Amino acid sequence: MNIAAEVTRRRFLRQVATLSAAAGMAPMIVPAPVLGRGGALSPSERITLGFIGVGSQGSGHLLGGAWTYVAGGYAGRKDVQVLAVCDVWRDRREKAARKVNDHYAATRGQGGEKTCAAYNDFRQVLDRPDIDAVLIASPAHWHATMTIRAAEAGKDIYCEKPTAVTVRESQAMLAAVRRYGRVYQAGTQQRSEYEGKFRRACEWVRSGRIGRLQAIYAYRDGGAVCWPKRFGAAKPVPEGLDWDLYLGPAPWIPYDGDSSAHRFDLGELNWGQHHYDIVQWAAGADDTGPVEIFLENDCSCYRYGNGVVVYGRAYPGEPVGIVGGACFVGTEGRIAVDRDALVSDPPDLAREPLRPDETHLYRSHSHAGNFLECIRTRKRPICDADIAHRSASALLLGGVAKQLRRPLKWDPRAERFLKDDEANRLLSIAQRPPWRL
Repeated sequence: MNIAAEVTRRRFLRQVATLSAAAGMAPMIVPAPVLGRGGALSPSERITLGFIGVGSQGSGHLLGGAWTYVAGGYAGRKDVQVLAVCDVWRDRREKAARKVNDHYAATRGQGGEKTCAAYNDFRQVLDRPDIDAVLIASPAHWHATMTIRAAEAGKDIYCEKPTAVTVRESQAMLAAVRRYGRVYQAGTQQRSEYEGKFRRACEWVRSGRIGRLQAIYAYRDGGAVCWPKRFGAAKPVPEGLDWDLYLGPAPWIPYDGDSSAHRFDLGELNWGQHHYDIVQWAAGADDTGPVEIFLENDCSCYRYGNGVVVYGRAYPGEPVGIVGGACFVGTEGRIAVDRDALVSDPPDLAREPLRPDETHLYRSHSHAGNFLECIRTRKRPICDADIAHRSASALLLGGVAKQLRRPLKWDPRAERFLKDDEANRLLSIAQRPPWRL
């Protein structure tokens, strides 16, 4: 099936149904936004979204925040209609739905607009045939499972980092996205945002401006999931929290009064994929991975097949790279980049604009906009499932090395450790039913 044509067909049928119903009714005044006038899009032309997880990260995407780069978030976009929000905390979901509906009432008027509904269970969002795509900003241990369920339900997906908490989960995510032909955008927005700093740095590195690339300093360690060990009586679960659904595929853990989304982390699981996404991009490794993982000064390090070594720590004396970035060291100089700065040594390396004969990488000036464009066109997003899988894997392989405290040999094609059953067992984790992949 041509998915783009199917989306257009579905919207056409919506319009026909609306017009057919209107034909038997008395004349009525229809607000201009419903007809697509005054610069607005008609409801049938908007991409319909559901939000799964509306805590700090999810609500930022929904209504505007430091990482969304669009005033008002997705709800503020004229080309989007938010139809559902979901969260295991009742107050969060009800507050988010109310804010979305108040915003639409103030900016689009009530006539002809569907309201945003609030759900406790994300499966209710996926069951809605009128939702085109979902944005997943749940706790990290849910990301891969929710992505797979969304792909099976025919939804396109924007998923926050980390893509998964094990390599096998990430592989299952990739297989589902491919099988069902879905658009997937990882929330590693540095390839799109920050005035193109990260793209330019990677283009210069891959064009040979620092000579032959020798080392990359990732500023962040590898990461893994780590279930807490709790014994004894649990504290009462607060009213309005579905604790069992919060845990989902995680083992049963008594509630202790702390339901922080990132408490199951070991190492840099929450933040590290931003760094390793840029490492992979600059190294030209979006379709592969390291061949060896080892520890140095208690930090995970990686050796790639082309000889490049990645260190999970800062470059000595270089502050640029801390905020989501990296430092690239070559035979003729180095380049460091993060969200705040792009510098080089010698300085001339970063002064000359990219020439036509140098390496030009995928350009996107809006991560959210790129996702929405690809929903319409069915093109591959800048951080698609294949790229997300490899950057997540690099991060997670470092987490395995940190748990075993010894060097590991990795086959990036077969995606297995070489002659190491103990390490291969850590590529997956047990999951509670009914959430087993």
